Amino acid sequence: MSKQSIEECVRKSLEKFFRDLDGEPARNVLEMVVLTVEKPILEMAMEQALGNQSVAAEILGINRNTLRKKLHQHGLL
Repeated sequence: MSKQSIEECVRKSLEKFFRDLDGEPARNVLEMVVLTVEKPILEMAMEQALGNQSVAAEILGINRNTLRKKLHQHGLL
């Protein structure tokens, strides 16, 4: 899947999200999207790294301590 395909999936999901609001005001959309996509990204990085946090952090391009914080936030540790 290309970057453009992922962007299109997000765009379509957001279009549906806004339609489903049916006139209700949207709030904290960026935070909602980030938290929603962050967990599976973390899970996949950890899977690809065979559970090695240092390798997963490298895959993600983040510091290992940041990875640990995010894993805790999402209940993955």
